Amino acid sequence: MITCSNCETAQFLQITQSRVYFEDGEMINEISETYECTLCGSTGQYIYDEDHDEETVTGDVELTTERPKFA
Repeated sequence: MITCSNCETAQFLQITQSRVYFEDGEMINEISETYECTLCGSTGQYIYDEDHDEETVTGDVELTTERPKFA
């Protein structure tokens, strides 16, 4: 789950930009999403890279496996 680092919730996150890259026209090679928290104004980006099987987050968002504290 992607949550706002400042608010500790995903409830107010909004995707402001989303891109999906197809290298060979069939398989997804990369997913890129930019987020903005409508509560505090923080921004961040999530990137999934299929070639390296890697997830990366930058900015004021974090990737968690837990449920958020506030829903």
